[in-house]
Amino acid sequence: MENSKFNTPFGVTSPVISVAPILFPASEERGEDLEVRISAPATGDKLPIILFAHGYGKSLDGYAPLVNYWAAHGFVVVQCTFLDSRRLGIPPEDPRTPLIWKYRVDDMKRMLNELDTIEAAIPGLKGRTDRNHIAAAGHSFGAQTTGMLLGARVIATDGTLGEDMRDDRIKAGVLLTPAGKGGADLSAFAAEHFPFMNPSYTEMTTPSLVVAGDKDISALTVRGWDWFTDAYHLSPGANALLTLFEAEHGLGGISGYEAAETTDENPERVAAVRYLTWAYLKTALYPEDTAWADAIKWLAESAAPLGKVEQK
Repeated sequence: MENSKFNTPFGVTSPVISVAPILFPASEERGEDLEVRISAPATGDKLPIILFAHGYGKSLDGYAPLVNYWAAHGFVVVQCTFLDSRRLGIPPEDPRTPLIWKYRVDDMKRMLNELDTIEAAIPGLKGRTDRNHIAAAGHSFGAQTTGMLLGARVIATDGTLGEDMRDDRIKAGVLLTPAGKGGADLSAFAAEHFPFMNPSYTEMTTPSLVVAGDKDISALTVRGWDWFTDAYHLSPGANALLTLFEAEHGLGGISGYEAAETTDENPERVAAVRYLTWAYLKTALYPEDTAWADAIKWLAESAAPLGKVEQK
């Protein structure tokens, strides 16, 4: 995949240094130590930061196609293993399970709070990051986690609006295949097992890019693939939507190199996702940077476009 002819030539690349696991003692409620990975370019200063949230069941070792690309092109990427990871094996009857969505947001905030310690894991990184330019990104369940850091909230079963868990340190976001509206739009299975999958995006005001695949048909909803675009249409902050043609939930294989669970393996699609998300965040954090405009032009002028971008 790294040698794909679709690897975009934009931006200066750097060797990437990655360190894991960095351990933080468990809180009494969490019950498991927090394991963190940091990936950073070997060179460069004033490096912006991306907090990345993995999808359900994954871990800090996933999503290397995205993480390595972002780091090679100037971002420091911080990711952790959430309680729903398969490697932790927490059973459905565990008392923590109903609030795993909330523990995820808490974990992301803890990574922000512990940035001094996390940065120290890579010798020479201290003083090279830009704490004023922090973004968050996530895939699937991780997109919901990210959305809540940007201002989205969970609608409780009684219809009331849940806690505001936004973090103003985060200035921009990328939501890769985020869940859409809950309520009647959920399948019976999702309504029974994932009652927290009932987001309100009206309060999500942080600038963000939503990414969806037009072949992403999910058992979680009675609607079609457009369910995954709700975050764009309903959020005042989501100002861009990238729709990928023929893409399913894995968006071509972003969760890992040669990932067996990918149903739509497509290296070219992965290359487009990582480039376009990188470009969006560059311009969202640094408005004078033309990376996003350049990326949109690149996508539109490709011989066989892999997707389209809408903006508002």
